[in-house]
Amino acid sequence: MELYRESILNQTDFSFLLAKQLLFTDNKDKNVIFSPLSIHILLGMIAAGSKGPTRDEMLGFFKSSSIEELNSLLAQHVTTVCADGEPFGGPRLSLANGIWVDQSLSFKPHYKEIVENGYRAASYHVDFRTRADEVIEEVNKWAENETNGLIKKILGPGSVDASTRLILANAVYFKGMWKETFDASLTKDEEFFLLNGSSIKAPFMTSWERQYIRYFEGYKVLGLPYKQGKDKRKFSMYIFLPDAKDGLPSLIEKAGSESGFIEKHLPLWNVEVGNFRIPKFKIEFEFHAAKVMKELGMVLPFSSGDLTEMVYSTITTRAENLFVSEIFHKAFVEVNEEGTEAAAVSVGVIMATCLIIEENFDFVADHPFMFVIREDVSGMVLFIGQLLEPSTS
Repeated sequence: MELYRESILNQTDFSFLLAKQLLFTDNKDKNVIFSPLSIHILLGMIAAGSKGPTRDEMLGFFKSSSIEELNSLLAQHVTTVCADGEPFGGPRLSLANGIWVDQSLSFKPHYKEIVENGYRAASYHVDFRTRADEVIEEVNKWAENETNGLIKKILGPGSVDASTRLILANAVYFKGMWKETFDASLTKDEEFFLLNGSSIKAPFMTSWERQYIRYFEGYKVLGLPYKQGKDKRKFSMYIFLPDAKDGLPSLIEKAGSESGFIEKHLPLWNVEVGNFRIPKFKIEFEFHAAKVMKELGMVLPFSSGDLTEMVYSTITTRAENLFVSEIFHKAFVEVNEEGTEAAAVSVGVIMATCLIIEENFDFVADHPFMFVIREDVSGMVLFIGQLLEPSTS
């Protein structure tokens, strides 16, 4: 259990490093939502089929001592932490993995055992060489089904062609009701201040219930627990709100640079609130994760021929050099008075040549902030995002 907890902490550091890179490059002026969990699991399935320097690089990236340790960690995510909580009165949660492999190839027995028993991935034999468009349609339909209709299209035209040999995919879906829901009749339009200094009107939820709030130098943190089921898991959303209206970039820099950041900055007690407002919002976001991973230093899966442990050809003795040509990631989140609905899909395309003082605490989230959806017992982060401008449409 201690090893699992340490692995979760390493994964969380990777999650915030990824968030920092993602938000500081091409997306610093956009609303962002992504699932580091989904990307991690996809990369785990890729790592399980690698060898040599590529495997070593990926294990080093995730601070895992062996591929068996990494597979064990991610299999525990799939089977335990991400089990559906709805039957027990908690959040609805699903995690699905799928693999589409060209009909000319067969899984190597060891890899087949790992992905089917560990990752619980469903596998499908398809014809990439003459029916690539049909495979795109099939993967998109799978993504829509596994995200309750939130993500309808993850692969665009031309993203898969005759040179594609495998597609690996992960989908995460989460729907949680707040432990204390907000009264919709109290929701009112108020000013939300943008990074450029201007402001817009946005719908804000409010409450006079005690809240989990903690103040730090330069920012404050709010914890909003979801309704808990009869199992031991506890899910929460955390909002990291900088004091300065333009302070989000420096807060993201801090979160991505300080190991164990989220563990050290959680609000542990509920307090009386004074002025308390949270915006309703909806975000849909997509990006090419391969580019971001390469910028972070993971380059070999996207260039070398070390992905040899997945499949073998059933029609030729010639070994193909397989590499990850792209990782597509798309995510969605909606926050309202009832709770949160969120989903993400990651798809990897593999071709031939992812101190208590009793006083009133204010928490007015009327300017850009970072948010995290987390399972608090394990510490696993499901989603990370930034809100620059609320939108509910």
